[in-house]
Amino acid sequence: MRAIESPSHDRLQRALASGWVDLAWLVFAAANLVAMALVPQWETVPFHFIWVSLTIVYGYRVWASFQTALVLTAVVLSTGVLLTYDVFHQGELGDELTEVPLMASMFLAMVWHAQRRVSAMEDLRRVSDANLRLLRREREFVQDASHELRTPITVALGHAELIERGGGDPERAEDARIVIDELLRLRRLADRLLLLATIEDPEFLARSSVDVTELLAAALQRWAPIDRRWRLGPVEPATVDGDPDRLGLALDALVENAVKHTRPSDEIRLGSRRGGDQVTITVADSGAGIPADRLATVFERFTRLDQARTRDRGGVGLGLAIVQAIARAHGGTVQVRSTPGAGSVFELALPLGPTPNGQAGASRNVLASPRLQEDGLRG
Repeated sequence: MRAIESPSHDRLQRALASGWVDLAWLVFAAANLVAMALVPQWETVPFHFIWVSLTIVYGYRVWASFQTALVLTAVVLSTGVLLTYDVFHQGELGDELTEVPLMASMFLAMVWHAQRRVSAMEDLRRVSDANLRLLRREREFVQDASHELRTPITVALGHAELIERGGGDPERAEDARIVIDELLRLRRLADRLLLLATIEDPEFLARSSVDVTELLAAALQRWAPIDRRWRLGPVEPATVDGDPDRLGLALDALVENAVKHTRPSDEIRLGSRRGGDQVTITVADSGAGIPADRLATVFERFTRLDQARTRDRGGVGLGLAIVQAIARAHGGTVQVRSTPGAGSVFELALPLGPTPNGQAGASRNVLASPRLQEDGLRG
């Protein structure tokens, strides 16, 4: 619970718990009791001051039951005795004596409400602590399982590759290739689960100045061998303060998703545009698109837009979830627009970072390669 409280709230709570509030109220109540005794014609004013201040202080302090009963008894007796004396010796109306049980009843109602609030807060704190422990154990389990899976997967993958290259029986080689594909898929799953499990670690991001144009050009170079109609642009130069490796991974996941849902004749376009204090990286394709009823869940973990196609091509349903996690870690967002049969556009929005020498959009020409200068690239 303390994680969601503000520093000013914490300081107030510490001040109220220090004890000086109780001492100040005792002095205030004693002064009002003296006023009741010395100025009986105005006794109702200090009388109500005592009870109202007691209710306010208790609302913040919420004393233990014994302490509450002791204070209530003392206030009832002291104010009751003074009012009784005034009724019998100062000629005050006897109706004023009814004020004591009335105020005591109102205070007891406040006690009941405050105790219920304290009990509810304690229950909420216990539930919150339990949830935090469960989340911590879940994260540790995923991290441990992902680490432990890597070694046996690597060993099994090495043996399967040896069997595939061993020649001899073609059927055996085909079986080995199937095993290799599944092991690679399992390794990707372990790596991505580990990434998602460490997303909240303080050292998850190694921030530096990242040139968006370079990021897009590098991604295009990595994916250009895949048989698609590749496009780069329009690109508006921009710099972000982020982790180049994580951002490259997020961009690769978006491109991988586009590849999975397009054919060789389809177009995949990478670009960027600036708007206000953000730069938006876009990955657009002319593939099958996403049904409208799936758009709301597209970034959830283990979501597959096309069950059969995704599994055949090695997907594990975590790529877009990783994109969203990386975007949020950078203080950005990711969203998708899609028209079934006409393709999809994924937009990764990131806060702009400082540019070198204060020159907005200053970046070297990463499109100098003749291969990247072409508007259309095919794998």
